[in-house]
Amino acid sequence: MTRCTFLARPPRTRPSSKKPTGSWVDRARTLAARIAPFAADHDRDGTFVHEAFDLLRLEGFVGAPVPTEFGGGGASHVETGTILTELAKGCPATAVTLSMHYHLVATQVWRHNHGQPAEAVLRKVGGDHVVLVSTGAADWVDSTGSARKVDGGFRITARKTPSSGAPAGTILVTSAPWADDPDGPSVIHCAVPFSAEGVSIDPTWDSMGLRGTGSDTVVLDDVFVPDESVSLIRQANEWHPVWNAVLGSAMPLIMAAYLGIGEAAADIALGQTRARSNNGSGGVPAHLLPVVGDMINQLTAAQDLVAAMFAASDDLHFAPTVAHASAILARKTMAAEALIATVRAALDVCGGVGFSRPAGLERLYRDAHGALYHPLPAAKQQPFTARVTLGLDPLG
Repeated sequence: MTRCTFLARPPRTRPSSKKPTGSWVDRARTLAARIAPFAADHDRDGTFVHEAFDLLRLEGFVGAPVPTEFGGGGASHVETGTILTELAKGCPATAVTLSMHYHLVATQVWRHNHGQPAEAVLRKVGGDHVVLVSTGAADWVDSTGSARKVDGGFRITARKTPSSGAPAGTILVTSAPWADDPDGPSVIHCAVPFSAEGVSIDPTWDSMGLRGTGSDTVVLDDVFVPDESVSLIRQANEWHPVWNAVLGSAMPLIMAAYLGIGEAAADIALGQTRARSNNGSGGVPAHLLPVVGDMINQLTAAQDLVAAMFAASDDLHFAPTVAHASAILARKTMAAEALIATVRAALDVCGGVGFSRPAGLERLYRDAHGALYHPLPAAKQQPFTARVTLGLDPLG
């Protein structure tokens, strides 16, 4: 495996030189309150949450999961997930976008924990606060675009969508099929600076929910990628152990962001219910009690599933087995379903008030559905898990 080299452009906002005080959780709650006023406007306009990412850089959140010896914040895997959960209560788009960066960082921490080279990347994130942008969800195993070998590296042409956080990105972490590999069709994984010649952003993101994530299309127009920036070359159309490491690192964090959406929805619904009970109108209608109970059941299930994902990943010391990846994906599917059910129940609890946009539930309901589209959607996860459980090839 070739070690990646990252060349970072200067961040938009320089992080403070002052050492932050307070726990990551407390600081995330404070930051969530600061970014919340921007959330609805970015959702309405479909614009990227620039203010939030400027603050994330300034306050050191970009490097929070990086070990302190590499200039980062030293947040554990669970602490990093809690950051995302709290930020989602202020702005889901910010939290989900940050989870895309965090999952790449967490994978590098996993590599470091297992004696694999990762220091160069971690120092860039921890010291320079570069933002990593992933194209993995759309690329998955087959990848998209094309790579051709040239002297000293590759030339890549591709359109990568969706690429969450592209407007704030420093480094694109991507892949491309190499059809002419002498050893047979393969896929190269590599890092591409957004500042590289031939890289541009096509503002294509226009979605039902999570409209502020800036998940635009990154265009690679015959971009040169030097050999030293290629981290992996693998056979095409085959399951590679790298995915086991990525899934165990990534999915707990991604679902932690969506957990914040469910908790925020439940808080709104419970606040409405308590206000109704205390305003002298006769208390909570009996027909709402089972709905409130169902909402809490669904939220509890989601919380337990996300906690189990983190526990199984053992603070990024887990063994990268396909069985672990399968279990993580199964919990992801169930957690997504439970979180969407939580927000739906919250709407039922609030009734017509919840249907109005100012109540905030309408946006949370749309945003929660984004959980369905992270790897793997249920229709792909269930056969995957079945094959793994039966001892068959994961991809069939």
